[in-house]
Amino acid sequence: MYLQAPPTSNHILRPPKFVLGTHFVNPCPQIYQLKRIDSNPKLKSGFFDSTKRVSISQVGLVKCGGLVGVRCEAGHDDGYYIRRCVELARKAIGFTSPNPMVGCVIVKDGKIVGEGFHPKAGQPHAEVFALRAAGNLADGATAYVSLEPCNHFGRTPPCSEALIKARVKKVVVGMVDPNPIVASRGIEKLRNAGIEVIVGVEEELCKKLNEAWIHQMLTGKPFVTLRYSMSVNGHVVNQLGTTVLQSGGYYSKLLQEYDAVISSSSLFLEGLPLPTSKEPGANQPVQIVLAKASARPTDVPTFPNESASEFIIFTEEETSWQQEAAKIGAKMVVSGRMTLLSILECCKQQGLCSVLLDLRGNIIDFEGILREADELNLFQKYVVEVLPVWDGSTEDLLTSIPVNLKVENLSSAVSDETILLEGYFVNKAESS
Repeated sequence: MYLQAPPTSNHILRPPKFVLGTHFVNPCPQIYQLKRIDSNPKLKSGFFDSTKRVSISQVGLVKCGGLVGVRCEAGHDDGYYIRRCVELARKAIGFTSPNPMVGCVIVKDGKIVGEGFHPKAGQPHAEVFALRAAGNLADGATAYVSLEPCNHFGRTPPCSEALIKARVKKVVVGMVDPNPIVASRGIEKLRNAGIEVIVGVEEELCKKLNEAWIHQMLTGKPFVTLRYSMSVNGHVVNQLGTTVLQSGGYYSKLLQEYDAVISSSSLFLEGLPLPTSKEPGANQPVQIVLAKASARPTDVPTFPNESASEFIIFTEEETSWQQEAAKIGAKMVVSGRMTLLSILECCKQQGLCSVLLDLRGNIIDFEGILREADELNLFQKYVVEVLPVWDGSTEDLLTSIPVNLKVENLSSAVSDETILLEGYFVNKAESS
C-alpha cells in the first residue's frame, strides 16, 4: 500500500469537534452507512535467507506495518540496496525499541551475498547478521546499511570494527546516526581504515523508518501521534473500521509500531474494543489508561484477566479501581492534575520512545490533554481514519483544540473500506 503526497506541502487540518460532558460511545443519533469503498512467524533472528534473492531483479510490495510500504525497483544502484535494507529492517517493527530498526545488505560482483537486520534490543546488530551470512564473500564486498554503523561498546561490540575485520571495500550509509555517542564516528573510523564510505543514500526513507527513535534521541521526549476516526462529513466518531482490528488491518499494525497507547477508561467501562495488536507475535504496547471524569466511585472497570500488555492507570484522585487494577498488576498513578507532560515523563522513565494517543471513549478524559498538547507542541504526527458513514448529528459541538492547526506532508491511502490520512504537525516555534 502506497501513500501519494499531494502537490502542496502545507495544509490546514480541521480539528475534531467533540461533544463535551457526554460518553462518546454513540454521540450521534443518526449514522448513515455509505457504500463500501473498493480498493485494489514470530521473529526468531536477524538472519534472512539471501540465497533466494541473488537472482531476483525486483522485490515486490512489502506489507511492513503502519501506512507506508517499500518497493525495491529493478536495478543495482546504491538506492536499490538501501531500500532493501529498509525492507529488512521493517521485519523487526515493534521489537527493537529503545533501539532503532536497521537493515544491512552485503553485495559482491553485483549479487547479494548476505543480509541481516537488528531483531531485538540486546541482540546483535544488522551488520553482524549480514556479515555472518556472507562469510568470506564479505572480503572486498560493499556493505549497505540503513543507519550509520555504531562505533561504541554497548550490549554488543562496535559494528564499524566488524566491517573493518571483514575487509569490506566500501560502505554505503542511508543516514548518519543522531546519537551523540555515535555522531559520524563510525563513518570516520571506517574511512580511517581505508574503506570508501558514501553517506545519505535514500536518507529520507531511512529517517522515516526510525522517526520516533530519532525524535527521542534529539529531544529527549517520546514521539507522540494523535489518532482518531471521522465521518465523511467531518465529525469525529467513536468507531473503527470493520476489519482494522484484525491481523493485517491498519489499526492492528499501527499499534504494533508504538511503545505505548493512551486511551480512555471508558473503553473498559463500556466494553469497547481494546487497543491491542493482532499481528502474529507482536509485542503489545503499554496501556496508559486515563481515568478522569469516567472514574466515578460506582464505575468498576473490566480488565482482561490475561493480557500481554502492561497497564498504567493515571487518575487525579483515589478511585475504586485499585483492587481491580491490582489483579492485573497495573500501576496506579494519582497525579492531582492530569497532564500530558507528566504522562510523557513517565513514559520516558520507562524507556518508551513512541506514544499513540487513541481518541476513543469519553472525550472529557482528553480535553485538557488536547489543549496542553497544542500549547506546548507535544504532538508530532496524526493518523486519521475516514469511515464510510455520514454523521447526522445536529448538536452544537465545542472544539477542544484551536480551529486551524497547520500540518504538512499529508499522505493518503485506501485500506479496505476506509481512507487513511497521515501527516505531521508543524512546530509553531519553527514556523513563526
